[in-house]
Amino acid sequence: MFIKDLEDCEEFTAGDNSILRELLHPDKADLAIRYSLAHAVVSPGQTTRPHRLKTSEVYYIMEGEGIMHINGGSEKVYQGQAVYIPPHSKQYIENTGRLPLKFLCIVDPAWRKQDEEVLQR
Repeated sequence: MFIKDLEDCEEFTAGDNSILRELLHPDKADLAIRYSLAHAVVSPGQTTRPHRLKTSEVYYIMEGEGIMHINGGSEKVYQGQAVYIPPHSKQYIENTGRLPLKFLCIVDPAWRKQDEEVLQR
């Protein structure tokens, strides 16, 4: 049985400027998975840097609210929603609320630095 506590995951600033804690990654534990799972936080009034991944990604909004931007389109997002981000999509998220925006990032296949491109606004 494999159980990982969020508080045991090292916090770091990702390339898009969100605060991340990586919960699951097949390269970092002996797990038969092909995806990675991270917990992200964006502070009130902050926006992540535009970026794109070669892989698909899903955001699951756990707390807060914001605006998700994908390939020029924008939609409000709230707690309890899942957002699918197709491969090669320009994406970023804004926290428009008063509380931290907390969400899970599921990347399939698993996130790799060489698969991400951070873009200019």
